[in-house]
Amino acid sequence: MAIRRILIANRGEIAVRIIRSCRALGIETVVAASEADRDSLPTRLADRTVCIGPGPARDSYLRATTIVQAALGVGADAIHPGYGFLSERPELASLCEQQQLIFIGPAAAQLAAVGDKLRAREFAIAAGVATVPGGQIDSTAAALTLARQIGTPLLVKAAAGGGGRGMQRVERLEDLPAALELAAAEAGAAFGDPRVYLERFVTTGRHIEVQVLGDGQGQVIHLGERDCSVQRRYQKLIEETPAPGLTAALRGQLHAAAVAFAQRLAYRGAGTVEFLVDTERQACYFLEMNARIQVEHPVTEAVTGIDLVAEQIAIAAGAGLRLRQNEVQLHGCAIECRVNAEDAERDFAPCPGRIDTATWPAAPGLRVDTHIESGSPVPPYYDSLLGKIIAHAADRATARQSLARAIDATRITGITTNLRFLATVLRDAQFATGGVDTGFLQRFLASGRPPAESAAHG
Repeated sequence: MAIRRILIANRGEIAVRIIRSCRALGIETVVAASEADRDSLPTRLADRTVCIGPGPARDSYLRATTIVQAALGVGADAIHPGYGFLSERPELASLCEQQQLIFIGPAAAQLAAVGDKLRAREFAIAAGVATVPGGQIDSTAAALTLARQIGTPLLVKAAAGGGGRGMQRVERLEDLPAALELAAAEAGAAFGDPRVYLERFVTTGRHIEVQVLGDGQGQVIHLGERDCSVQRRYQKLIEETPAPGLTAALRGQLHAAAVAFAQRLAYRGAGTVEFLVDTERQACYFLEMNARIQVEHPVTEAVTGIDLVAEQIAIAAGAGLRLRQNEVQLHGCAIECRVNAEDAERDFAPCPGRIDTATWPAAPGLRVDTHIESGSPVPPYYDSLLGKIIAHAADRATARQSLARAIDATRITGITTNLRFLATVLRDAQFATGGVDTGFLQRFLASGRPPAESAAHG
């Protein structure tokens, strides 16, 4: 089916990104915007804007019925959910199916399967993919029994969530009951589902994810992996591809496991299968699947030359996979930094406000994805992401140095950003070597290293 008009049920830089691909494809765009985003860059770039409610996300971007009604009202053929908000909620995909709207993403049943972390673990096991030792628990006594089997340290995780919410690390068995209670309370408040499960905590792990595309009929290809180990409170800050320091065997194992998992689901669209790589054991374990476009997708686009949003749209329209695995060629290295409105010196507190000036870098091999310009408001209701700067070069060292210079050249005033902090991390000796684990940033912060004075900041 030809898609002529898409309703973009999102905001910010991902809305701009989707509009760019739609323009290239000759597809009309309608942005569903809250009152807080009525004068944003996406609304000016789109062919049309429809207001879906007040600023708070719960009154606008999280209202599936309102979004579907808006799509029907403007005569859209399809809805693109972007990332976050309703992108991984089965309810929006299900409503689209009921109203014969194309949902640019997986089927509702697939979203339900991977959105529940316990069900996703079961799919991984059925696909022959290793999971972190652990399992479901239904009582404190059962949790203590399982904990004694797998050993400490442990991680209590929400079955229905992610992003670090409903997650508690446990070092001693006597601390487990309190951690279970706290994690269940957080999970219930954040996701409406208090179920939690238990996993062994891998102390020196790397967060590696594999980009996949599936046609919904069992055909799946991968587009390489991304290293997302530079994160704080389970929120990523710097991502890169290829992942440095992996053996060819381990890299191949990750790719094969991701494809096997997605094939088991007969997955449709673009998705990311995430793994924890135990650097001590040289083993990889399935973590979860993100059934949507990822924030960090530009690094994969840089090294493959493939427009992932265009592929999402083609698959949703019934074109299937337009590439074979042997046609996917990876060239060079790409690294991305997330520029956020946050204060690194105040425990990364969000810093909404109004931007006075915004000057983004421009140079060969650089890409900037942003919705921010001089005079742009930064509402308090949403994620603090202002934009992403991506550097692509023939090798990692050149890409890292190019990105550090790009951060230096970025000027954002009027609000506080994390630019100086990013510049410092990029120039850190351990990061420069490559292959850091997920504990790197915590150790970096604990070291008390000052921000890079050469970097611009607001």
